This record gives sequence, structure tokens and C-alpha cells, in this order.
Amino acid sequence: MRDVSYRVALGGIVSALCLVTMFLAGVIPALYILLPMIAGALMMIISVEVSSAWALLTYISVSFLSMIVTFDKEAALIFIMLFGHYPIVREYIHKVPLKGLRWIIKLIVFNICLLAYFYTTVYIFGLDQMLEEFDDIGRYGAYFMLGMSNVIFLLYDLNLDNIYHIYIKRFAPKFRKKR
Repeated sequence: MRDVSYRVALGGIVSALCLVTMFLAGVIPALYILLPMIAGALMMIISVEVSSAWALLTYISVSFLSMIVTFDKEAALIFIMLFGHYPIVREYIHKVPLKGLRWIIKLIVFNICLLAYFYTTVYIFGLDQMLEEFDDIGRYGAYFMLGMSNVIFLLYDLNLDNIYHIYIKRFAPKFRKKR
């Protein structure tokens, strides 16, 4: 019984922290990309401490609530389509034995999610401003933005590695000792 209550409590705490970070994206609009990244990194705690299935349920609940509660819907969409599910999927990608193949799979997953985000934003939600911004940048603006997005993603993935190792070495023993 304690194990189930621990899972529910940890899921609730991580969900609340994710929602607070997503709410802050509406308060501090300059951080509308960074805050969904931080919220996504918090999903890793559930994945490590409980399970990937529980992390997926937490991701779904945070995604649903962030679309309803938060002010910045674009940041919520960035969390839903790019950074919220990635720490959960990343756990399965790391089971691939070849490091080069892992990087290729990560980039493929990110680019599929990025293109889905772009088409959802432009064609479903009707935010045509993004297309106009690409016209302002120039002929190769979209390719430049795609390349920069991939660089940012690779830095995010490297930071997730560092966060994972810090969590396992410093914080996880404190959680496990008290259980």
C-alpha cells in the first residue's frame, strides 16, 4: 500500500512542479522554450523512481492540465510535442547498443516532433505569423532555424545526461533511504 501511495504522491509533486514551470512561461514570456525543457527534465524523476508507464501517465496529465491552466499555449504545445515525452522515450533509446545509432534515432525522433509541432502550430492553430517570420529571415531561414533547433536539442540531451547522473548520485539515495 505504501508503494502505491508513494507513486501517487511523487507523481502529484512532479506534476505540480511541471505545472508551476509551465505557468511561469506565461509570466516570463522570454523563457517560453526553456521552461518546457525544465518541465520535461522533471519527468525523468518519475521515470527513474517509479516506471516509464507512470511517467507517461504523469506526462499526459501535465499536458492536459497545461493546455487548460497555463496562459502561454505555445509553451504548453512545446512541452507536449517536444520536451515532455522525450525523457521517457530517451530511456528506451539508450537501450540501443551503438552510440552513433542512438544519436541518429534521437535526432530523427526530435525532427519528427519538431515538424509535427510546426505543422500543428501553423495549420491547425492558424498561427501564420511563424511563416511570415521565416520569410523575414530569408530564403534559407527555415533551414537555419531547423539546424539551430537541432543544436539546441543536442545540448538539451547532453544536459539531461548530466541531470540524470547528478540525480542518481546525489538525490536518489536520499529518496530511497526514506522509503
